[in-house]
Amino acid sequence: MRLALSSALLLAGLSAASADAPKDPSGTWLTGDGRAKIRIDRCGPSQRLVCGKVVWLKVPTTDGGAPRTDTKNPDPKKRARPVLGLQLIDGLKPDDDKFSGEIYNIEEGKTYAVSVARENESELAVSGCLLKILCGSQTWTKVPDVNQQAANKH
Repeated sequence: MRLALSSALLLAGLSAASADAPKDPSGTWLTGDGRAKIRIDRCGPSQRLVCGKVVWLKVPTTDGGAPRTDTKNPDPKKRARPVLGLQLIDGLKPDDDKFSGEIYNIEEGKTYAVSVARENESELAVSGCLLKILCGSQTWTKVPDVNQQAANKH
């Protein structure tokens, strides 16, 4: 009886511990404004962290036809790097029911504190702040992986 009770308490503790873990945000997400798709994957030691990169742009080229680059980056050496493939989210850490860290905003060339939390199978809540006072949030929508879309066109 004591063994059964101990096992039940142990299992209950494991269930409670896993309930606190954030839901995996891996997948391809359309940003709230619909201008980009970000591929989020697990990364880092033991795949505990979350990273994300640009995999699609609504307008991938400039008016002159050149690929869009990171022109607003504060580091002049990085301004020529292409936006497609650029890692915006690097090493977000599990934090209660979300992942938290920093996100780079290409439009402004600034880095913000960010948290991402999977609301359900098709929505990701993204909240960010600059200097802990200028804050905003948006919902990203899950979309098919870009590679799958390209494969379907052939």
